[in-house]
Amino acid sequence: MRKILVTSALPYANGSIHLGHLVEYLQTDIWVRNQKMSENQCIYICADDAHGTPIMLKAHELGIKPEELIEKNYKEHCKDFSDFYIEFDNYHSTHSDENKEYSSYIYGKLKEKGDIVSKTIEQFYDDQAKMFLPDRYIKGECPKCGAQDQYGDSCEECGGTYSSTEIVNPISVVTNTPPITKETEHFFFKLSNYNNFLKKWISNETTQSEIRNKLSEWLSEGLADWDITRDKPYFGFNIPDTKDKYFYVWLDAPVGYIASFKNYCMKHKINFDEFWNKDSTTELYHFIGKDIAYFHALFWPAMLEGANFRKPNAVYCHGFLTIDGEKMSKSRGTFFNARTYLDFLEPEYLRYYFASRLTSKIEDIDLNFDDFQSRVNSDLIGKIINIGSRCAKFINKDFDDSLSDSSENNALIKECLSNKGEIIKNYELRNYSTNVRLISSLADKINKYLDTEKPWVKIKNDEDRVLVQKICTDGLNLFRILIGYLKPILPNISVKVEDILICESISWANLDQLLLNRKINKFKPIIKRIDDEDIKSMKNFNKGEK
Repeated sequence: MRKILVTSALPYANGSIHLGHLVEYLQTDIWVRNQKMSENQCIYICADDAHGTPIMLKAHELGIKPEELIEKNYKEHCKDFSDFYIEFDNYHSTHSDENKEYSSYIYGKLKEKGDIVSKTIEQFYDDQAKMFLPDRYIKGECPKCGAQDQYGDSCEECGGTYSSTEIVNPISVVTNTPPITKETEHFFFKLSNYNNFLKKWISNETTQSEIRNKLSEWLSEGLADWDITRDKPYFGFNIPDTKDKYFYVWLDAPVGYIASFKNYCMKHKINFDEFWNKDSTTELYHFIGKDIAYFHALFWPAMLEGANFRKPNAVYCHGFLTIDGEKMSKSRGTFFNARTYLDFLEPEYLRYYFASRLTSKIEDIDLNFDDFQSRVNSDLIGKIINIGSRCAKFINKDFDDSLSDSSENNALIKECLSNKGEIIKNYELRNYSTNVRLISSLADKINKYLDTEKPWVKIKNDEDRVLVQKICTDGLNLFRILIGYLKPILPNISVKVEDILICESISWANLDQLLLNRKINKFKPIIKRIDDEDIKSMKNFNKGEK
């Protein structure tokens, strides 16, 4: 049995979960469910990223305390994830005692090693408000593309990042006045001390080749010291032995992985050190978006190495989501919150569609609603679910809910089961789209078998009744195999099928156990087709139309 710890990137606590976020959480959840079906110990943890300037600004805008904001969004995030059947073993917050403890501990270890240095730097300062202006307390023109009204840490137009002092024509968002520059003491992590370590770490194929090549470029250019300090006021953790200095959010955010797991360990009496000590033989995997590879594949492993913690076995990156071929945009009506989707459509539609598009490559995926509707209605419902429906109808009506005591087409069953190893491997390698295609092709073969045997014709002849029972029993066993293959993707549908077939929870170990000479329940509708109006209504609502 493998022992595996899995994380997804921490969603930021100043807003709602949207469909772009779900690419990552659904990708991770499917991977984890495959491990659990293999009866491995696989623990999936995450947390809200609850610190930083945007939290303060949003709370100020709403007239509430930052603590109230992050608590509200924490509850909302948990509900959204749960309703998409994303099953964390522990979901925590970076605004926690555990995170404060480990952030301070890691900082202390780095300081002991001489990896933390103090520098006097110039920062923007609002002389009216009497406060330094970090990150998003500054707005102005992007120094890279010239776009106006951009925050002091990144540009929404070109995606560029920069320091707040680089922004052109800066304005304080607090008083709407030009800031002055003022000297302040900041602490820096000497990332360059870990240059050789990082070269060796990334050479072990801990990231995909696209990311590995980019990391190699950064390493060859030389790594600059990393500013881990923010001045008061700041919503976060106070740096030990200081009064008005705080950890930059990107220091304590990844520590949230450790903190959330520690919280889980205390609840379930798990050995924390077994998973996080430097010589751990357990496995650790991070699933993240390609835009935060820099932090997860350079800063984070260097911090872990410096503090004598184990490093990830791999950091898996994914691409972005587009909607109908366009970037997600509120102005264009292509930005959908998770809750908006859930108010109109079934969560497993999206799980299935994303799975049909996800591979191990770092590729953007497009949610094309026409393709989405077609794949769900034609492939999932028309091909796969229909197998169960058409076979159960005969078993329920003509055979008193009883399955046959033997198989008619054992060869087809064996052929379908022979794909199990490949299916498991594809899930492990995150090639979900390959699995969806393979399962769809198996469904075609099963439907062809049923069309050839024509049980709806043979049931009219008394001498063929035993044969019809065997054919439909085969059909339901084949249906169970397909649903088993899809279980990591469609967890709720699989539970419904297990209930109809009155069988134990499907695992990779019991998938080849045929259901014979036993009762089943009455077939109930499992999932409905997507109507044109369902998607139209969601789009109109998203645009503010009735």
